[in-house]
Amino acid sequence: MEQYVTLETLMSDSVAKKHLPKAGYAHCISVAESAYELAVERDVCADLATKAALLHDIGHTIWEHQGEWDYESYSEYDIHTIKGAERSHELLTLKGEDLGKAREIALAILFHSDSSQVSAHVDLTPLQRLVADADNMNKEEQGAHHNQEIEFNEALQRVRRLDMLVYRHIKTQQSCVECKFKQECNLSR
Repeated sequence: MEQYVTLETLMSDSVAKKHLPKAGYAHCISVAESAYELAVERDVCADLATKAALLHDIGHTIWEHQGEWDYESYSEYDIHTIKGAERSHELLTLKGEDLGKAREIALAILFHSDSSQVSAHVDLTPLQRLVADADNMNKEEQGAHHNQEIEFNEALQRVRRLDMLVYRHIKTQQSCVECKFKQECNLSR
């Protein structure tokens, strides 16, 4: 049976706690906040957008050479979109997310970055484009956005605030144009 899965539930899970710090909590949350704003603006499902954005870099590994960030190796050999799609899908389904929503979120993560060859020659859905755009809005030179520090408790507070915004939006929105899951998104929590 599916249940409504919050951003806080996802971020507090041991899988997310293991992998999101490699991408940087500050970056992941900033991308989720940007995704919420874009979802409202573009009439894309805010629930799917914020979850995909929060988890978009869950596939990251640390690319270091002699203790320094190795941006060149990351740019050349990274497959974080593939690993991230798999990890996020597993996390979402284990938390009880609707299977169709879990798939849409995982696909948005798979196609969110042009650093992956998987994204080449793919016509992105509005959700996939939104997550890619939100990520691009929060990038810095040479991957510096992954090094921004934030305490977990502050990150959790920002995620709770975002959960409330998404909840209010779902409750007041009749439907999101691109959301295939209108009924599930309007569930009372």
